[in-house]
Amino acid sequence: MATPLAIPSSPAISLRAASKSFVRGGAWLPAVAEVSLDVAPGEVVSLVGPRGCGTSTLLSLVAGLETTTGGTVTVHGRPVAGVPDGVAYVSRNDVLLPWKDVLANVALGLHYRKVPRAEADERARDWIHRVGLAGLEDRSPHQLTAAMRQRAAVAQALVTEPSVLLLDEPFSDLDAETREGMHADLFDLWCGTAPTVLFATDDPVEAIGPADRVAVLTAGPATVKEVVTVDLPRPRRLEEVPLTPGVTELHRRVWDSLRHEVEIARARGGRHVA
Repeated sequence: MATPLAIPSSPAISLRAASKSFVRGGAWLPAVAEVSLDVAPGEVVSLVGPRGCGTSTLLSLVAGLETTTGGTVTVHGRPVAGVPDGVAYVSRNDVLLPWKDVLANVALGLHYRKVPRAEADERARDWIHRVGLAGLEDRSPHQLTAAMRQRAAVAQALVTEPSVLLLDEPFSDLDAETREGMHADLFDLWCGTAPTVLFATDDPVEAIGPADRVAVLTAGPATVKEVVTVDLPRPRRLEEVPLTPGVTELHRRVWDSLRHEVEIARARGGRHVA
């Protein structure tokens, strides 16, 4: 089990030997194994590991969508029991409601929080503009491209002004050019709101781009193998990261730690709990 890096202030997210197993075929199958990690308020930590290693389950534990079978998870010092206040989650597949238009989908979280409708719609329109979807407020999700739906999902998350933002490979299904543009736009947006961020990806360059630290995870069941500090100047752009001085060494360190885990995952044929 990796020793958690000391964080000078009270962590926004704290995992202590957090574990999660599922019952499959009458047997317990571990997805996350004794993860210990602290994330400071306003810090961006990337989680990089092989596909299917357990990052989605790990984020679900922080989001309160799953409960641990061992260890503890706290957000802002409180044990996670249900979805914590101030937490927003953007998954690799958007969760827009198909029977609601873009405006209603983006405002959904505000409506749940009993924000007056006029105020909720005004804030939603502002975020729709920020993510580049102005003029599409009355469109249904099926009328949007995949990239547009992800932009709407990002607006849906950030309109609530979360203190913790969880990103589960939100751009993995987009083409490379769109992915770079979305990455840059999202980074600008979350810099403006300064939440604590956990960002899961299987791409070392994408992991390094926004991060203050990169946690390399093992092939499933996921645990923290190594934590790499990213000491690079800001602002950063994904397409510029490979050209930034010092990135070659950071990438080598992350990839050297990750390579063996990718080989293990490939040998298993990618069969594990995500």
